[in-house]
Amino acid sequence: MKFEDTFFSREERYSIGIEKESGRYYLSIPVTNHMIDYEEYYEISESDYNILLENPDVAVNFAKQCKKREKDDLLIVKPGELRGIAS
Repeated sequence: MKFEDTFFSREERYSIGIEKESGRYYLSIPVTNHMIDYEEYYEISESDYNILLENPDVAVNFAKQCKKREKDDLLIVKPGELRGIAS
């Protein structure tokens, strides 16, 4: 998979982009466990992608829901046994 960010917020710690091989849209958040830092990618629709790009408040709220694991059904890559926590 080739995730390409089109927008990122250092302050709010999320990014929005397109997975190049499949064309799927995503919002990602950084996570960490005791071994590694990585990103979790949550699939969003094209219309959600455009809404999140145009409205940062909506994007921040969505990212917060992801950090609380409220959007796990949208994970593109399912986490392993040692799932990290939002960083």
